[in-house]
Amino acid sequence: MSIASLARCLLSALAGGPPVVAGGGRGSSELSQLPEGTVLAVPTSGSTGPPKLVALDADAVRASAKASAERLGGAGHWLLALPVSHIAGMNVVLRACLAGAPPYSLPPGPFTAQGFAQATAALPPGPKFTSLVPTQLRRLAAAGPTGSETLKQFDAVLVGGAALDPRLREWGEAAGLRLVETYGSAETCGGCVYDGQPLDGTSVQITPGGRIEVTGPTLALGYAPADPAQPGFVERDGQRWFVSSDLGQWAPDGRLEILGRADNAITTGGQTVSPENVEAMLRTVPGVADVLVVGLPEPNWGQSLTALVVPDSDRSPNLEELRQVVKELRDPAHAPRGLALVKTLPRLESGKPDRAGAARAAAGLETSGHLERLL
Repeated sequence: MSIASLARCLLSALAGGPPVVAGGGRGSSELSQLPEGTVLAVPTSGSTGPPKLVALDADAVRASAKASAERLGGAGHWLLALPVSHIAGMNVVLRACLAGAPPYSLPPGPFTAQGFAQATAALPPGPKFTSLVPTQLRRLAAAGPTGSETLKQFDAVLVGGAALDPRLREWGEAAGLRLVETYGSAETCGGCVYDGQPLDGTSVQITPGGRIEVTGPTLALGYAPADPAQPGFVERDGQRWFVSSDLGQWAPDGRLEILGRADNAITTGGQTVSPENVEAMLRTVPGVADVLVVGLPEPNWGQSLTALVVPDSDRSPNLEELRQVVKELRDPAHAPRGLALVKTLPRLESGKPDRAGAARAAAGLETSGHLERLL
């Protein structure tokens, strides 16, 4: 389906027509269980298990677009650079539709800085916005002036789907870009926290166990089919909350900090380690362009922290360098005991890290002898 056709279907659904189902591959029995009032059904990312279908009503969709526009300073023209099979890409089309402007998209094929620049040049005058994942932003940064000068044309660039590398943030600020780091999920109709601050109407709280909970007008109706084993949504004192699998904390300045996912935790040597936390430390190591940390089975440690590292063009780090930096910042249990240098990291279609795929890749590299291991 073309983006123009998708836009028409979304507007029809908002006007009372059939719901739009993103991602495809759904059986009729599953679709028949969509809650009444569903206008859009989108799958979860599938980063930690089989994707679930999330049902959103018109109120949630409109509230999400309205809150985003208010935080960004108004409506404008949106450039679609993400797949519409997930909520981040679908939201770009929705924001354009509800602003009364057609959505614009990239040329067919893989994401490139040249294609992004070409599509940006075709946007009409007026405020411009786009939404990217960090991998795309990293490619634009590597493209030199082509990337930075193109991004300067946008009034705001939303970045979500994975943690924004502080080095990318610094590069963007030095280049005069307005990068907005977003947090959200399909269950919250996409980004509901911008740069650590909830959008208007959204409230966030942290449970005693560190999980992030969200309430507000953008919450989904639920899952289709309903999953009693993973309720996701709870009601307390007449207020409905989404209980996420994300761990967070409040920074001293009052901003929400994302610490990682509870279901990504790795148990090693009797300690529970967040791979996202280790990745953030490893990104400070010279020579690390990108990194994913996984746990591989190990008889003495239970799981052995293993880093898959994309080296930058200047040098490649070694395992001892990685371990030394982590031990200086945190206790030794967080230091990786394995290292594999790779050209790219596995990612899902949504742009999020494919941690299951990374673990399989690391196991294969270990078997073939292409993984440096601390004995």
